[in-house]
Amino acid sequence: MIAAPRILVDADACPVKDEIYRVAWRHEVPVAVVSNMRLRVPDHPLIERVTVSDAFDAADDWIAGAAGERTIVVTADILLADRCLKAGATVLAPTGKPFTMSSIGSAIATRAIMADLRAGMGDGGGGPPPFAKADRSRFLQALDAAVVKVKK
Repeated sequence: MIAAPRILVDADACPVKDEIYRVAWRHEVPVAVVSNMRLRVPDHPLIERVTVSDAFDAADDWIAGAAGERTIVVTADILLADRCLKAGATVLAPTGKPFTMSSIGSAIATRAIMADLRAGMGDGGGGPPPFAKADRSRFLQALDAAVVKVKK
């Protein structure tokens, strides 16, 4: 039996949950919103709230364990993206940028370099650029395309 398409959301700091719901409703694809604290989610049969323990990486472990070939994972976490790609999932960042097997190695390396730079600078290392309207639009397009592809 082939598993139904599903969207898994690393939800604690996800800025595009509303966009995910809109795409899921349009395509009638279930969504699991995974976090280690209780988040408000729409009362809708396609939306499932999964609250895991506050243990280190509990949400990541749940998502990676549920990821598969017909799964779209939305996360900004590069190490989680790597685990999900290895499980065969399609993985998108909240900016709409896809993580792929060919790009994940350099993303992990860049993450390590940035962590070293931040450690050398103390607390003043900044962070990612602010989330922009263009990111939201790019994410909507990328998620819609990913859902269409996974449903085939």
